[in-house]
Amino acid sequence: MKLLLDVHNHTVSSGHAYSTVQEVALEASKKGLKYVGITDHGPKMPGGPHIFHIGNLKVIPDNIDGVEILKGVEANILNKEGEMDIPERLLKGLDIVIASLHDVCMEPSNVEEHTKALLNAMENEYVDILGHPGNPSFPIDKEKVVLAAKKTNTLVEINNSSFSKSRKGSYENCREIALLCKKHRVPVIVNSDSHISFDVGVFDEAIKLLEDIEMPEELIINTSTDRFVEYLKSKGKDRFI
Repeated sequence: MKLLLDVHNHTVSSGHAYSTVQEVALEASKKGLKYVGITDHGPKMPGGPHIFHIGNLKVIPDNIDGVEILKGVEANILNKEGEMDIPERLLKGLDIVIASLHDVCMEPSNVEEHTKALLNAMENEYVDILGHPGNPSFPIDKEKVVLAAKKTNTLVEINNSSFSKSRKGSYENCREIALLCKKHRVPVIVNSDSHISFDVGVFDEAIKLLEDIEMPEELIINTSTDRFVEYLKSKGKDRFI
């Protein structure tokens, strides 16, 4: 399986990552990726960037080392209402928006509240990707979340880092979510969630999972740049319409 883009990557601006924008782009170029996302955390993440950093992403070139650069954010979901730490006036101008739960930004509680938080976040028209929904710290009603992703045209992330460096115990949750996406024909996106440039475009464990469940290639949006761009157009991204 050949994947052509990786849109979940962190730079030194996230506070706990170790590479620059240029280093991420160079690694993406070396690995033959066509698109790479710069998606540092929102400001509620301890050590994360000031909101001005997110607002100034426009200064980053659209193409570095032959790779298209998507300027985005991994916004932190803050409560069961789905409120995030990035105002809509900034979300609407970004190329890619990931919404995720992190236990340092929203205290884990119960399945009902976690599920509501994700459902409400996906109702935000500017959210493109639901980040690492298999996180065992936040158990959810998986089928409700997958069906809501279909309704709201939100991509479900299969996060490679969840199987290696982060969120230990994610595998079975991610497998169940992927199977539900297959059942309900909901597109997924594979991302590295890199925190150092060497991990950009590293998808091995996520690919194994998807191959194991025989996920149809057309449901894996990374396998086609045309399909990915069409998705961004469907979300009304100014850069692609």
